Amino acid sequence: MKNPSIDQVKKELTKNNVIRVGINAANFLLVSRIDDHGVPFGIAPDLGRAFAKTLGAEVVFVVRKTPGELADAAKEGAWDIAFLGKEPQRAKELSFTEPYLEIPVTFLVREESSITSIEDVDRDGNRISVMNRSAYDLFLTNHLKNATLIRSGSIDESFTNFVADGLEVLGGLKPRLVSDAEKIQGSRILDGKITSVKQSACTPPRNIEAAKYLYEFIEEAKQSGVIDQLIEKYSVKGVDVAPLASKVKRLNSFEFRHHFGKARSCTYLLLCLSILHLIGQRILKNARGLVFRNNDNSG
Repeated sequence: MKNPSIDQVKKELTKNNVIRVGINAANFLLVSRIDDHGVPFGIAPDLGRAFAKTLGAEVVFVVRKTPGELADAAKEGAWDIAFLGKEPQRAKELSFTEPYLEIPVTFLVREESSITSIEDVDRDGNRISVMNRSAYDLFLTNHLKNATLIRSGSIDESFTNFVADGLEVLGGLKPRLVSDAEKIQGSRILDGKITSVKQSACTPPRNIEAAKYLYEFIEEAKQSGVIDQLIEKYSVKGVDVAPLASKVKRLNSFEFRHHFGKARSCTYLLLCLSILHLIGQRILKNARGLVFRNNDNSG
């Protein structure tokens, strides 16, 4: 991992050699358990421990019940780094790394529902139960035009309200919806996904050197297999390790060259056709002149 002035990173992130790591307890895929002393264990907490170790610092966890509460805690200066879903609204106030995990988001409907595809969901009269200020709530808020979001304080509450209030759709992380579907006979999870929650690390934007260091830490954790090992350690299903940032850039660069190359080939082809057209016109003109002269001679 690149080392942009480790002393400056520690100065920005630690006090008395302690780093405070923010954790969203609502994400059961990233936080497998919290012990009797309030100490979290899981993919996100273990990443926090590993990051603190690179600084030679002690870690103190700042656990909040929901992602919204965790994001708000940054304004109070309650944590130094945190693990949150990367969304445009949050990125206005926090410096995010690239994602380390991606979790698909989709919908669950009842057996008798007339909704058969994701495209059917955003229609007048459809009420979608979601957890308030979750990453997918923020996404749907920005993209839905006709359906109505019914927000709840937790993932469990969103499921309870979906059942109790007879709501048309339940939105959420696909791994959770799989377990929810087992509780409602005949319910269906719609094929495909509306988005993926991009689980990332972040820090307040004032921590300029620390943001770079955290970014490099996440990239190395993906490349070295640490994320894969944590997924296996905690037996987490239904998540994907996010691609390396450099791989995404190379893909985008390839796509640009691919499309640019196609455009350049088309331009070259059109140029060749134009030249052939001009040559053809010149040959035809010369041929007509020759015929005209022959006619004069024969007359």
